[in-house]
Amino acid sequence: MTYKVFVDGQEGTTGLQINEYLAQRSDVTVLKIDADKRKDLAERKRLINESDVTFLCLPDDAAKESASLADNPKTCIIDASTAHRVNPDWVFGLPELAADQRAKIRASKRIANPGCHATAFILALRPLVAAGLLPAATQIAANSITGYSGGGKKMIADYEAASASPTQLKAPRPYALALAHKHLPEMQAYTGLTAAPIFQPIVGPFYKGLAVTAYLHPQQFTRSAGPADVQKILADYYAGERFINVLPVDLEATTDGGFYDVEANNGSNRVDLAVFGNAERMLVVARLDNLGKGASGAAVQAMNVHLGVEESLGLV
Repeated sequence: MTYKVFVDGQEGTTGLQINEYLAQRSDVTVLKIDADKRKDLAERKRLINESDVTFLCLPDDAAKESASLADNPKTCIIDASTAHRVNPDWVFGLPELAADQRAKIRASKRIANPGCHATAFILALRPLVAAGLLPAATQIAANSITGYSGGGKKMIADYEAASASPTQLKAPRPYALALAHKHLPEMQAYTGLTAAPIFQPIVGPFYKGLAVTAYLHPQQFTRSAGPADVQKILADYYAGERFINVLPVDLEATTDGGFYDVEANNGSNRVDLAVFGNAERMLVVARLDNLGKGASGAAVQAMNVHLGVEESLGLV
């Protein structure tokens, strides 16, 4: 069977990479919009409703507008924006979230693609809350370092323009310092936490790659647990998951001389989860490609689940 797919916002970073994934597929026909009609509501509506799946790779307000154009009950909308991620009428597009999440994605025609930071944070913390090790009321502190591609076309252009300068944009840059990052609602909602984390991201002078680090204090736990216990909870939760790899508690094996490679999963849909530390303090680190499992790869994975085809089709 061949599926018709439309990418609304095909010129953006996420849209371009979704098109790259789809170009390799023999089971997909990509519906294209003429460049001069990209803002033509009637043409966009026609293509959305002609499709089996439409990806929305747009700013929030534009994504809401496009979603409102869909009136074909057979069309599935997968929204890569922030607009619908905690909307109860939309299903969160993270298949590994829970045992019943794939069934929800399969049944729904409205799927909200997770944010990149949120994907890493949720995958790292949800199993610990679900296991009862972390009380739901725990306020977690976390940071994230990410490549500049996560900032979209303008930030990419800024970094590429600055590449010839010996000083500009060469150092990591903390941002979202008002501690109100747009991913906070989904980070709280889908971990099971009742308090939003203290979350502070950093953009680095590299194209892509992301690692979220969550800080754990054993005195927060409901029972005695060391790094190996935390690692086992994660490993048990994600047993059999193709795209999630829980690393051993082995500093020498999981780092390069004590340094953790943020870019190790670039070009893939994989997530690595690692536990570091000791009996007094710990870190859980989740790394992924912010344009892969953090964006386009996740969207294609959700599409595969929804359509009932091999979940890893077109992904590595």
